[in-house]
This record gives sequence, C-alpha cells and structure tokens, in this order.
Amino acid sequence: MSQGTEVMAIESDPALVQRHADDLTHAVVADSTDAEVMRQLGVDEFQRAVVGIGTNLEASILTTAVLADFGVPTIWAKAISHEHRRILERIGAHHVVLPEHEMGERVAHMVTGRMLDYIEFEDDYAMVKLRPPREAIGHPLGKSKLRAKYGVTVVGVKRAGEGFTYATADTVVEHGDVVIVAGKTADVERLADQV
Repeated sequence: MSQGTEVMAIESDPALVQRHADDLTHAVVADSTDAEVMRQLGVDEFQRAVVGIGTNLEASILTTAVLADFGVPTIWAKAISHEHRRILERIGAHHVVLPEHEMGERVAHMVTGRMLDYIEFEDDYAMVKLRPPREAIGHPLGKSKLRAKYGVTVVGVKRAGEGFTYATADTVVEHGDVVIVAGKTADVERLADQV
C-alpha cells in the first residue's frame, strides 16, 4: 500500500481475495465473526479497522463486536440503515457511514442545479461548492455580509482557469467564480436558494 501502510483484508469469498491480493499487504480468506480466527491473524494488534460488510447485518455486527472486544482504537463501519448505524455505534464502532444514504443526499442537493458539489458532515454541518449569489459579486467578502445574513463562511474561491484560493475578508468575488461555503446545512441551503 502507499505511504507505508500495511493493510489486511479479511473476506469470506475466495474470488474477491484473489482479485485484490496484489493491491493489499495481506488478503486472507477467513471468518471475521470468529474472534479466535481474528486473534490468530493478529487483528487484536491493529490500530484501525474498517468493517465494509454491507447487507449481512449479522456478520457486520459480530465483526464490529469482535474488534471492539479487542480494543481496536479506531473502528470504521458501513451501515445500511439508521438502525444498523445505531447498533454499530452502541457496540463500539467509532465512525459509521451510510454510503448509499449519504450519496443519495449529495446527489439530491446537486441535481437541483443550485450546488456544484455538496458534502455533509456530522452535527448538521455542510460544505458546498456553488456559484456566488449576486449580492456577493463585486464586493469584498467582508463587506458582503454573507456571514451575518446567512450564517455561512466562504472558505475558498476559484476563478475560471485558476485553482482554488483561500478566501479572506478582502477577497472580491467576480461573476463566473465558484465559491466553497461552510456552515449549518439549513444555512448553506438557504444561501444556495439565492444562486
């Protein structure tokens, strides 16, 4: 793996192990729900683990429980529903993602045409890429009052043909620019309604 990281993939399907064996430090066929097998593989010494089991809820929950029992310091797990997420968090997963749900929300926000990209974080916080609202064009960001009016912060600006730059209070947004805005989800959506 890149950056000197050792990665062990544990999979019950031999065909998948064979397919990815060259990409990983270690790829083994094993039952991740069996604590003794996991201990023999040295999983109890890992600092981080990712449980990517999707539709088999029992295997997902049992594997996460084994890792939590081992005291793995950082456990990431994939969930297929909010209920599944709640269970994984209760048994010891430190980070739980719902990729299908999160991608659905992202696409729903972008399909309206108001946002060019959308990323939502925990605690109802989001970053969006969008065209600036008319009221911000031609004025330094510090005088545009976007933060006071919408409760958002413009963190970056991209001019056509250039890369993103960090926004400052003196940055003047021009027609055709793209901005990255951060704030509470409802606030960035309210700003996007003005685009």
